[in-house]
Amino acid sequence: MSSHQGHDHHRGAVAAEHEHSAEHEHSAVHDPAERGHPAVHGGHEGHGTHGGHQGSAAEAHAGHGNAGHGHHVAQFRDRFWLSLVLAVPVVFFSHMFAELLGYMPPSFPGATWISPVLGTVVYVYGGWPFLTGAVTEARARRPGMMLLVSLAITVAFVASWATTLGLLEGLDFWWELALLVVIMLLGHWLEMRALGAASGALDALAALLPDLAEKVTADGTVEVPLQELRTGDVVLVRAGGRVPADGVVVVGSAHMDESMITGESRPVRRERGEQVVGGTVATDSTIRVEVTAIGEDTALAGIQRLVADAQASSSRAQALADRAAAFLFWFALGVGVVTFIVWSLLGETFGAVERTVTVLVIACPHALGLAIPLVIAISTERAARAGVLVKDRLALERMRTVDTVLFDKTGTLTTGRLTLVGHAAAEGTTDADLLALAAAVEADSEHPVARAIVAAHTGERPVVADFRTLPGRGVQAVVGGRTVHVGGPALLAELGAGVPQDLAVHTDRWTAQAASVLHVVVDGRVVGALAVADAIRPESKAAVDALHRHGVRVAMVTGDARHVAEAVAAQLGIDEVFAEVLPDQKDAKVAELQARGRKVAMAGDGVNDAPALTRADVGLAIGAGTDVAIESAGVVLASDDPRGVVSVIALSKGSYRKMWENLVWATGYNLLAVPLAAGVLAWAGFVLSPAVGAVLMSVSTIVVALNAQLLRRLDLDPARVAAG
Repeated sequence: MSSHQGHDHHRGAVAAEHEHSAEHEHSAVHDPAERGHPAVHGGHEGHGTHGGHQGSAAEAHAGHGNAGHGHHVAQFRDRFWLSLVLAVPVVFFSHMFAELLGYMPPSFPGATWISPVLGTVVYVYGGWPFLTGAVTEARARRPGMMLLVSLAITVAFVASWATTLGLLEGLDFWWELALLVVIMLLGHWLEMRALGAASGALDALAALLPDLAEKVTADGTVEVPLQELRTGDVVLVRAGGRVPADGVVVVGSAHMDESMITGESRPVRRERGEQVVGGTVATDSTIRVEVTAIGEDTALAGIQRLVADAQASSSRAQALADRAAAFLFWFALGVGVVTFIVWSLLGETFGAVERTVTVLVIACPHALGLAIPLVIAISTERAARAGVLVKDRLALERMRTVDTVLFDKTGTLTTGRLTLVGHAAAEGTTDADLLALAAAVEADSEHPVARAIVAAHTGERPVVADFRTLPGRGVQAVVGGRTVHVGGPALLAELGAGVPQDLAVHTDRWTAQAASVLHVVVDGRVVGALAVADAIRPESKAAVDALHRHGVRVAMVTGDARHVAEAVAAQLGIDEVFAEVLPDQKDAKVAELQARGRKVAMAGDGVNDAPALTRADVGLAIGAGTDVAIESAGVVLASDDPRGVVSVIALSKGSYRKMWENLVWATGYNLLAVPLAAGVLAWAGFVLSPAVGAVLMSVSTIVVALNAQLLRRLDLDPARVAAG
């Protein structure tokens, strides 16, 4: 009889404690063939919004009408510096500026044309991003900041040329026009640098891969570019080196630093036959890896796609910012027209133009346009570095409102692997002898229970003979001339063996803790007992406690028998338990909680929890490792640490708070500054020039950018977040 058939003896033992078999859940963990992710599409209202997001103020801001912001940081920098150089003589030769400072500009043939000519170059060259952006906004019928800026500099440009040509008098704005363009370019350059730093997560991920790989050939190793690697190639990864592509360890073992992928700070041991990910570091040993994925198929490439999609995705706060920006455009335009009319009626032609230009500049919703995209970019980058992969921005925003987290038990709160959690030897037998006997008898079995027992014994095992399986009861073998049985209650009943009182104390305690108990019987006498269980993750209790501190109710769903589930729940302090639930019924439990008015986040392994993850307000795939293709989850936690759920809540609250702070500042600034620009305090001697208005507008943008940068201080380490 094969060892595979002997699985039944363990099933008999486990069934004594797991009346409603958790086989559905365990099979997902133990059967590699079933580790597929169903292509369930849902819960992605805001994900993949390249089309839906098109035309919004955020996109216009992100692309400046596809003509300015889309340029590289270096191009904005170059425009700024060249415009600044040209602006110096424009300002110096301006008679109005000279009168303000009390000096006489040099007079020589052609001197009067320096400001108009160079001012025109500054207007065209420096103002080109704004002018082309204005055209795009006008064509899209979505007026915004680019149109306002273009109106301001165009009004100043036309009025200045009219004065230069003698068509008007006293409207020489060349120096203010030049400074206005220079300051606007400076603001955009700083903005581009901020966004570039936030979006640097993609570059940082790409930089994780080495430039060359040591490919193993019949003649030894040879260095080749990464582009030349193919699946099936074997590469050498030296101690301290990075894995060049996803693969499987074929020779050696090493502790791998996977923090750049999963956020887990502790190195993880990877043995022969286990997967390693491109970009991770072999910290202590040299290994050989067979390449299984290259290029766009690697986990790193998948993470890059997620980060890029999340940074481009929409949000409710962004929609509000879009509406506010549109409102501010019409508000500024209306105030500008009224300002021009009022000051003209007062006989202040110069003041009318100057006040109108200032209103258009200072009301530019530049900070408003930066408020949300920068927060999204920074929060997504911080999340990716912490192993939190945001697939759906709306799901992340909803996380702050969640009041119930429903955990799948197996593989999420527990390790998903059976382990030996206790053993006790009867009088006359040592613990070492007990484990050696049990491991020797179980060595030929491939059942998870057998593997757990064998793995727990690290010493030498005695030689066994006549191995047999006893279906539904246990296994037996001859060890040193003695007949040894290992099995559960059905085996004891068949043998008529009684459990000694000193062992019964332990077995009763293990049973209460939801462990399955096996007995070791030698020549008809029970010499010891073993407890096997799906061990609870050491981080699970901290995760539950941290969620309680956040005022979040914690529930658990599992296919295990109720008394098993309740034992786990009691150890962790879980509020509500759904037991004996088949995988395809888990989404019904989510719906039940939602029917009570709860906002539910479902946390599962993403394998057999897809319907529940989709139905939940927020789907969290925990322990996904590098499998970023889980369609049913809005947020993917690469690490298997359940405390990561608390990190997601912290990220959701932190990023949402920064969005609103930026929105309030940007909107409030405009509402207060526009009346001042219009000259409501001119009677008190307080007026703003266009250049000062541009400075204030840029300061507002910088304030928003700096406030968003504070998100970088948000600690997303699961251990520290859960601790307090």
